[in-house]
Amino acid sequence: MAALNHAMATMHGTTRPAFAARFVSGVVNFLRAIKNRRQFYRLGEMSDAELADIGLVRTDLLVALQSPFGTDPTVKLGVLAEERISMIENMARRVS
Repeated sequence: MAALNHAMATMHGTTRPAFAARFVSGVVNFLRAIKNRRQFYRLGEMSDAELADIGLVRTDLLVALQSPFGTDPTVKLGVLAEERISMIENMARRVS
């Protein structure tokens, strides 16, 4: 019985820091998403030529805006830009 009590006591001691770390990480990620969302709105003020210079089109902004509030829209923009670059490179390989 003493071994069981000891095992349960050590298990609770190790789960608390993990829970705290996950909670803090979640809060940090949420705050980062809010900060990036504010910066994201500045992209809407850019011209289409300026967006094209960084590999985006205006519809990418609209697609990224549809992400839930607590998520980071810049992650979605990065994925869209990478997909577009990949598609362009694949088309260029076919032409060559």
